[in-house]
Amino acid sequence: MPKKKKVKKVKKAKKLKLLDKVKSPLKSSDKKSTIPGPDEKPEIKKIKKQPTEKKIYNLKDYVVYPKHGVGKITAIEKAKIGEIDIQFYKILVEKEKLTLTVPINQQSKLRPISSINQINKCVSILKTKPKIKRTMWSRRAQEYDQKINSGKIYELAEVVKDLNKNTDIIADQSYSERQLFEKAYERLKSEFEAVLKTSPEEVQKKMDKALGRTNISENAE
Repeated sequence: MPKKKKVKKVKKAKKLKLLDKVKSPLKSSDKKSTIPGPDEKPEIKKIKKQPTEKKIYNLKDYVVYPKHGVGKITAIEKAKIGEIDIQFYKILVEKEKLTLTVPINQQSKLRPISSINQINKCVSILKTKPKIKRTMWSRRAQEYDQKINSGKIYELAEVVKDLNKNTDIIADQSYSERQLFEKAYERLKSEFEAVLKTSPEEVQKKMDKALGRTNISENAE
């Protein structure tokens, strides 16, 4: 008879263990180990590949170097510095009569010249009303200079548009204001010329028309 009592105790202990398992929530380790059913698709995480390839430019290609504007690749040369072979571009910036040497593995600042669509967007920017901030001129001049040297064509177009006075009267502009306008205007004009492949005169007419400076162009002729 005492044997039966032991069997009952074992059965009760098993029941208690089963109840504890039902009541206790699943641990994080248990959740991770769950295997998806036949209807569930396993989650696949895509790993984004970092861009490793550099843009390859060819001889006679036009490129933009932010601090100097549009230049033309005149040569692709090699040189040995110590035991390292370095390949670099020779870039002629004709407007500044300057030749730049840019190593191919350090060309992150270079960008290809704009597309026709980007030029058309620039023309649209030139047609809009200038935004004149009420901040001090010294601070605005610094902002304009940063935009000019950013290498971004839309920012360049904004500077030309904001500093445009629709006049050629020197008294209407301060010396520094006129200098910044001419710098931005010439940078933008040189990229227009490279993309549109037209004469400087035709490009100037196109830009001045968008800026409402048609009378100035006519007087210059």
